Amino acid sequence: MHFSGRTWRPHYEADSCIIELTAGCTYGKCSFCNLYQDEPFRLASLEQFEEDLREVKHYQPYARRLFLTGANPFALSYEKLKPYVLTVRDYLIKCQSIAMFASIRDIENKEIWQLRKLRAMGVNGLSIGTESGDDAALALAGKGYTAEDIWKQCRKLDEAGIEYYFVYMTGLAGAGRGERNARNSARLFSRLNPYFISVDALTLFPDTRLYDMARAGHFIPAGEKEKLRELQQFIGNLQIRTHLFANSTTNFYPLTAYLPKERERAISELQYVIDHHTEEEMAAYRAGLRSLGETD
Repeated sequence: MHFSGRTWRPHYEADSCIIELTAGCTYGKCSFCNLYQDEPFRLASLEQFEEDLREVKHYQPYARRLFLTGANPFALSYEKLKPYVLTVRDYLIKCQSIAMFASIRDIENKEIWQLRKLRAMGVNGLSIGTESGDDAALALAGKGYTAEDIWKQCRKLDEAGIEYYFVYMTGLAGAGRGERNARNSARLFSRLNPYFISVDALTLFPDTRLYDMARAGHFIPAGEKEKLRELQQFIGNLQIRTHLFANSTTNFYPLTAYLPKERERAISELQYVIDHHTEEEMAAYRAGLRSLGETD
């Protein structure tokens, strides 16, 4: 198998077959991220892609799900993505879905008819690092789009029938702004149809703009208990049926819940953690995290 640079897949894709389609990130301007630093965006050749498919076919001929690596392979235009997606079925006849990371910007360059065609080819399962649905937090994070952009582009995915997943990041808005971030994000997400929402807690790593801003006093990080209260607010304000996974290692307390059925249980569990753990204990845990990409 060919892998170059940082190869990272979400923890919920652990059972998927993984093939490199791209390396690096087309954007690289998120203020909290150092995952693909100094790694230029690169597209694997179709020949390399087919070699990897042949290897997967040898070991897992009945693989049902494929995850294409890279920070945002969906940035490829419809015409560039199409031959790779079609080639999958030449080797993995049982493959039912082809998943990958995507940005809101990557959806914008595709028409609804193109999205429908990709869905018919098997593309289904876009992991979108929205991080927030609050315009101020999105601007601070350097995401390059607004809450309205998220709504417009994800409505296109809804129309095309493509399943997608959101990421929400507690603490991203900074100290004293978590409740606003939670409320506005929950309001936006509730207007859409994310199959599930994965939650991370902001961790400041060196070589990121937000880390430098915090050191200079231009960004005041939220405390650990404040992040948990923000998550409580987010869960309390979500008005859709969705799975919530706050169980990556960036979360002090791993939590999963099916909403709204398990809303009160989830909020109660978080309150127990707030009441029975100290701020210092939680801060020490976060200080021990070594990489943005670590997951359980």
